[in-house]
Amino acid sequence: MSAMEAKGTAFTHIPVIDISPLFSDDIEARRKAAAEMAEAASSVGFLYVKGHNIPRPMIETLEARAAAFFAKPLDEKMDLYIGKSRAHRGYVPTGEEGFYSAGNAAKVDKKEAFDLSVELPEDDPDHIIGYRMLGPNQWPAGMPEMRRDVYAYYEAAMELGRTLFRGFALGLDLPEDYFEQWLTKPPSQLRMVHYPADPSRADAEWGISAHTDFECFTILHVTAPGLEVMNAKGEWIDAPPVEGAFVINIGDMLEALTNGRFIATPHRVRNVPDERFSFPLFCALDYDTAVEPLPQFIEGEKRYPTYGAGDHLVTQTMRYFRYLREKVEAGELEMPESEEQAEAFGRREKQVA
Repeated sequence: MSAMEAKGTAFTHIPVIDISPLFSDDIEARRKAAAEMAEAASSVGFLYVKGHNIPRPMIETLEARAAAFFAKPLDEKMDLYIGKSRAHRGYVPTGEEGFYSAGNAAKVDKKEAFDLSVELPEDDPDHIIGYRMLGPNQWPAGMPEMRRDVYAYYEAAMELGRTLFRGFALGLDLPEDYFEQWLTKPPSQLRMVHYPADPSRADAEWGISAHTDFECFTILHVTAPGLEVMNAKGEWIDAPPVEGAFVINIGDMLEALTNGRFIATPHRVRNVPDERFSFPLFCALDYDTAVEPLPQFIEGEKRYPTYGAGDHLVTQTMRYFRYLREKVEAGELEMPESEEQAEAFGRREKQVA
């Protein structure tokens, strides 16, 4: 079975942590919740968080807007094809996304998606100079409620992300606002992902194959089981939905910043016969941030090289999306990083028995 390198401990479950103290004025209560977050990030790389202050009706509305959009005819959805956007926003059809690398064919994931990020105007200076991943979103005509409600959720989840950044900072014995310096205009992406019902699919096909996430951490809401997380023994542990909680998983960049203290744990989505929706928000740092181990976490060995946050995100995206890979192969785009650099950062695959 092809999978990512296992890290962390031989955990058998994912901890559930009440983060409501992070919203309080009691610093000791905040420190206690932060310490629990840091322990989970160090040993499992995944945690559930409850007490997050995002109301259930907002999440239900998000689900309804996604269901309405994905029920539209394919040609209408393709009007918003992600390849039409210079900022990598819009509709991702089934078959568009897979893993591409030198000498390897794509492993196609069984899903469709709609991607969005921070709403920026056409004259945004970073968009003008060509920072891919920064710019305006694409929205469907005739569905103003989708733009209104989905973006409202995006803003609420981004605020939760800032709270979690503060919690992780406290858990690492850093100043509580440490990460704020890199959160002025991050290209944090929200994906609405749809796995259509298909009882005929073979169990061997995966909705999303084994991977780690590129960014600092992911805030995930899902409507049905399917997520699996690899422990240090190479065993796949179920991560089913927990009522009232989000799944949080550490990504490559936070692993690098902590020099491996926090771990980006491999995970996958198994194929399930029932329809399923997934809503990950990938919490990133500002485009020009230099991602490298922070000095306070280097004890003898700097385990990760220095990367540009935006360049690394763009490189990895180019490796996964067909329309971008075709532009690279045609000489229309250049990958910011070499294949060697890209593979050295959190994506070491191996065969696991």
